[in-house]
Amino acid sequence: MMRSLVAAAIAAISVALPVMAAPAVAQERFTVEVTGRGPDVILIPGLASSRDVWDATVKQLSATHRVHAVQVKGFAGEPAGPNAEGPVIPALVEEVAAYAGKLTSPAIIGHSIGGLIAQEVAARQPKVERIMVVDALPFYSLLFGPQATVEMVKPQAERMRSQILGMSQAQFAAGQEQGMRMYVKTEAKRAAPTEWSLKSDRKVAAQAMYDATIEDARPLLPSIKAKATVLYAYDPAMGRPAAFVDQTYASAYAGLTGVKLTRVDGAFHFLMLDQPEVFAREVGEFLK
Repeated sequence: MMRSLVAAAIAAISVALPVMAAPAVAQERFTVEVTGRGPDVILIPGLASSRDVWDATVKQLSATHRVHAVQVKGFAGEPAGPNAEGPVIPALVEEVAAYAGKLTSPAIIGHSIGGLIAQEVAARQPKVERIMVVDALPFYSLLFGPQATVEMVKPQAERMRSQILGMSQAQFAAGQEQGMRMYVKTEAKRAAPTEWSLKSDRKVAAQAMYDATIEDARPLLPSIKAKATVLYAYDPAMGRPAAFVDQTYASAYAGLTGVKLTRVDGAFHFLMLDQPEVFAREVGEFLK
């Protein structure tokens, strides 16, 4: 999951009913498109993704909610801005927390590293009422093994970052196209995430991947008071038994009181693309 510069993000397009459409709100490290009216919902992208991945979700929610669709600078063709230098995720957490603090009891839905950011924002910002984490762990390096620690994975994270930055464009493109087969099960839906990854600033994406690899948010989980839902993907093609995946998520989120863990079968990492009807239903339940 961490070795390919992909993951998905968020979208905001049109709505069926007349709405109050706010202009884009510029931030230092991300931009926001606001659509609709009602309770606030923030959608946070995954690694190297466009907000367009959330197109269906924005259409679903905009008639009843005010949807804040985030685009991380440096991802999917967005100019890198200040994300071009230094750590990316810690700075995004602080800015998203400040943004959420200006809203009234917002909900946050985050995919991949967006899910990691959602957890950290909820731990810092008491105004966040609920979070939905989409196929993300509080410590991504648990994918390397249950005994992983930050110090153990730092050398590997540094190597991965250096390898990504050292690739030729042809090598990088080939890797993204191959890797996307692991992240989107539905072949017809792989093209867009692949394009977003290739349009991303490679330095920003590599740094964000490094940040996520060494970030362990598990100690923050007990401090989260927001209602929490975690959706995670499963398919036999992943090569792991369903029980193993269930246990991985249950163990990782043991510190999050009252969390609802829901497995989405027949999907890879971009589960909103592979199982859109299931995902839409879960979003609806989450926001009730």
